[in-house]
Amino acid sequence: MARIREFDEQKALTEAMHVFWEKGYEAASLSDLTARMGIQKPSLYAAYGDKLSLFEAALRNYNQLHAKSVRLKLNKTTSVKTAFRLLFLDGAFPDGTHERNGCFCINTMVELAPHDAKFEILTREHQQYLAAIFEETLERGVTSGEIDGSVNCRAIAQSLVVAFIGLTVLKKSNPNREWFDHCIDAALSLLTAPPRTEPEAAD
Repeated sequence: MARIREFDEQKALTEAMHVFWEKGYEAASLSDLTARMGIQKPSLYAAYGDKLSLFEAALRNYNQLHAKSVRLKLNKTTSVKTAFRLLFLDGAFPDGTHERNGCFCINTMVELAPHDAKFEILTREHQQYLAAIFEETLERGVTSGEIDGSVNCRAIAQSLVVAFIGLTVLKKSNPNREWFDHCIDAALSLLTAPPRTEPEAAD
């Protein structure tokens, strides 16, 4: 008969997520993890496997929470343009973590993705999922008439994900607010379709 776990695995995983989020994979020690999770090393290994497996579980947990948080923020206001501005200004970090920690997924993209195919795939998939959420939001704006129907929602969504990632990283350095606002204005200018030009009449 399997032994019943004597701790809340999801709660412990959330605590591990925060340790990795704050310190990164390499800098987070097993002692850091077990202390924050409130468990001993044998329990960690039995429940999650090794440190890398725990990190993967924590990242998957974060990606789900982050996507949910992004979607909720984009659905908070009727105006799509306002929703994106609020998202870019405030971010969408789950569990109220300080924005100076940046995005756990982006941090992983920098630390592990270049050297580990599994984390390359996991971080790329999250970017693609964010792009799908952005595209869905843009299409809502087209339907409401707020955004011109001539825009390429998919291309703009992907470009906005790149801008969102860049702005999230920029926040870690406490940037000049005016510069930061100008960056947001430039990114959101993508939501305004260029004027249509009529083809020139043949001579």
